[in-house]
Amino acid sequence: MDSDVQQLVEMGATVAQARAALKKHKDVMQAAERIFDGQFDDVMSEDDAPGKSVDVSGAPDATRRQAVRMATPDEDTDMEGDQDENGNDDEDDDGADYIDYDSDYDAKAEAGRTPQNNVDPYAGIFFSKDRREEVIEVEEDMETITIPGRSDRVKVMSQGQWMKGCPEGGEQGFLFGLYSQLSEGACPCPHECGDSTPRYKSDFFMVFLSFSTYIAHLRKLVRKKCKTCTKEFCFACGEPITGEKVQRPTAATVDDPLFHCPDLQGVILGVGLSMLELLYAEQAKAEPTPDGEEKDKNTKKRKAETPSTPTPTFMHDLEDDDDMYYAVKGKKAKGGIGYAGNVKEDTRGQTEALAVQRAKDEKVANLLSSIRVYLPCVERPGGGQTSDFLVHPTTLAHLRRRFNYISSSLLRNDSLTDMCDRSILYFELFEWLETISNHEALASMMAMPIMVPSSVKNITSKKTADGRQYREKTVVYEGSSGPRELLEALVIQAQAAVKGLEGMKSVEAEPEEMTEEQKRMTVDLKGKGKEKDTTSDENAKLLQFCQRILATAYAIDRSLRETKGDAFVDRLHASLPKVHSTSFEANAAREEPLHVGESEEATQKIYMKWASKVRFEYCDLTVPAVEPIIKPKSEDETPNYKFYFNNEARMLANADIPKRSLAIAKELAVLTTNLPVAWDSSIFLRVDESRVDIIKALITGPEGTPYYNGCYLFDIFLGPSYNSTPPSVKYMTTNGGKFRFNPNLYADGKVCLSLLGTWSGPSWVSGKSTLLQVLISIQSMILCEEPYLNEPGWANDGGSPQSQAYSANVRRMVVNTAMLGNLKNPPEPFADVIRTHFRLKARSITKQLDQWLAMDDGKSTSSDGGGYPGSKAADGQASTNGLQRDVDEMKRILKKLEDGEGVSGPSSSKTKQ
Repeated sequence: MDSDVQQLVEMGATVAQARAALKKHKDVMQAAERIFDGQFDDVMSEDDAPGKSVDVSGAPDATRRQAVRMATPDEDTDMEGDQDENGNDDEDDDGADYIDYDSDYDAKAEAGRTPQNNVDPYAGIFFSKDRREEVIEVEEDMETITIPGRSDRVKVMSQGQWMKGCPEGGEQGFLFGLYSQLSEGACPCPHECGDSTPRYKSDFFMVFLSFSTYIAHLRKLVRKKCKTCTKEFCFACGEPITGEKVQRPTAATVDDPLFHCPDLQGVILGVGLSMLELLYAEQAKAEPTPDGEEKDKNTKKRKAETPSTPTPTFMHDLEDDDDMYYAVKGKKAKGGIGYAGNVKEDTRGQTEALAVQRAKDEKVANLLSSIRVYLPCVERPGGGQTSDFLVHPTTLAHLRRRFNYISSSLLRNDSLTDMCDRSILYFELFEWLETISNHEALASMMAMPIMVPSSVKNITSKKTADGRQYREKTVVYEGSSGPRELLEALVIQAQAAVKGLEGMKSVEAEPEEMTEEQKRMTVDLKGKGKEKDTTSDENAKLLQFCQRILATAYAIDRSLRETKGDAFVDRLHASLPKVHSTSFEANAAREEPLHVGESEEATQKIYMKWASKVRFEYCDLTVPAVEPIIKPKSEDETPNYKFYFNNEARMLANADIPKRSLAIAKELAVLTTNLPVAWDSSIFLRVDESRVDIIKALITGPEGTPYYNGCYLFDIFLGPSYNSTPPSVKYMTTNGGKFRFNPNLYADGKVCLSLLGTWSGPSWVSGKSTLLQVLISIQSMILCEEPYLNEPGWANDGGSPQSQAYSANVRRMVVNTAMLGNLKNPPEPFADVIRTHFRLKARSITKQLDQWLAMDDGKSTSSDGGGYPGSKAADGQASTNGLQRDVDEMKRILKKLEDGEGVSGPSSSKTKQ
């Protein structure tokens, strides 16, 4: 009985209601139906009083309710009867109340009260991505029938196909009810003449090759004329057709039979979205790439969770310059110093492939546009139809299981450039999201997690009574990011791209009067052709696309505020991913220091969540100016920067280079959401708020290398010819120019990497290579397992005594400078990142230090890495190399950090964090 009570509570009932219903009706579903009907609304215990939560032992947070009664789609079962004689909706017919996870309060009790925008009536509903549901689904082949007038056989959707992909118990009931109503039995004449018309599956559930054919089929079918009384009625809902118009100011004047009732809305959207899902799934399958190899389209989609370990495999043969694939643990092929891809790229077939993709996108977009006509829309051009105001309970189910499959796939795209090139499809997607958010009955879907199948169990083959085969399988569904959260990732990319496109433009000066010579030159130029600036066109196209993304997010949030209230939207925004700014405006909102988990597994999850939030931020890298008493007129007002390439940056102040701006915009869009973060190794970036070409990077050393858990700082400048040429990169963690940490990381800060043009080998590919490639190359191929092998001529000495001695020397430098030195004097603007990194990993690093101490060879630390002729000890001491001293001091600091001491240091104020 306890499990039955819990099941009813999870549907939205109170404990008292569940027990009372089960006492009278032993079957759980019968009890649920009676509660849905309101028969137990008056059952209330002291614990079930309004405002008191019902705590069900063992139930997940998402199933705990404060509702006094169940709120359900069937609350207004007779949807036609919920209008008054003028066709107006009753006050109690609130579309948002018909689904139990959209309302957790008594709507009737709230009727007539003045809405308060600062109160969140949905606070009791927790849209948790931790939900997990097991559902038994039936797989069976579709039947095919022959239709009079057609030579081909047409498929008929089975009940299993109709209900597939729905993990919600309440929604399953409504789907089952609509399918049963429209596929079997008979529709009695509403004029009470005694006649009836039989219904068959082939009436409403035909799966034609095109949606337009299906719509034409319904138009011929839906208006029936009784054979006995010759009066018209709707074959879907069974209601009479009258010539009277609905007296509503916003009502449509055109009588469209397909908008007559919610039943038609439910079946059209269900069949249409099923067609869309099948089309999209076919197009998403693996298909040949230009070079003939198989390529899975889904590899371009962003994973729901951040990749665990970052190590790169670069693939320049792909059709987009933003495609990155990485999976590194700090190891690399023996003897390499970094790999950038093929210098000469084979672009054969790419034009054809893009044309094929464009045709596919256009096909999907057209189908989306055709189906969108039948979405509930109270602001429909020409006036709202009946089904716009009376939303069928299955509509939300169709959108959540079928539309979400396509939308989530598209919104997980990592490449803003790819999305912009496919704008015909994405613009239609944005129209859908805005239309859904505009309707109160559907708007909450924006915040709901998308339930996706994670595994399948217990597949059993069975036979029907007529001998047809079918399969029963148990599908496990798990929650993932909802539509608005997925859209926020695009918003972050779009904002970064806009910043890159607009942030570098110079301030327009007031026009000066032209001299006579300038006027003559202007006259001479008239009539001469000017070469078209294609870069500016591309910039404008990307800017327009980014603005469309931002406008969509704004429209959705505005609609949610109007339909759900400010508190609902504020709570939603609190859960969205963000790109922080370390300026003083954001300082007040900085989170409290994270607590170390009780176990290493728990700490790793905390670390990953924290690193994902702070991996990319904007900050102020300018040097505060000292105001002189008297300011000379000729004084240069260009600021200075805490940056190695300060002079180069100041020379490009206010520069307007369209090609460079476009490249930076694309780069920032990728970096905001694609920087690899992991317990083993992460990359953090800080970009100047006003100069997006000024960047600082911090890479934590990969596991399994002598660089593990050290922090390595790089200054990066995107110069005037970026990205025709590589960025300028300077290594800054050198102990004041004393330590050479790697054959490719010089003590003076030079970084040897073929991608940067500072070493031989595959080089930078103009317009294709990216800063992300450079960063991951440094992370995996320079900060590698055996750095000794990066030196030319030593590539075949893996595992040799010389290589082991070199790694031991690197470990000593890492502890001294990349760990201890960075903790004692954190480099700007990574003070918080470095302290949090070491605090969360304190226990792990303490064990690591003991291991490194045991592995040390006792030799003196060599400033140039050791192994070079004439290498000298850095500390000049023959008796000790200082490792024991540094380890002891590191342990003391780690202990303080773990205990919560020293979390905020003096450098925090300098970095304006």
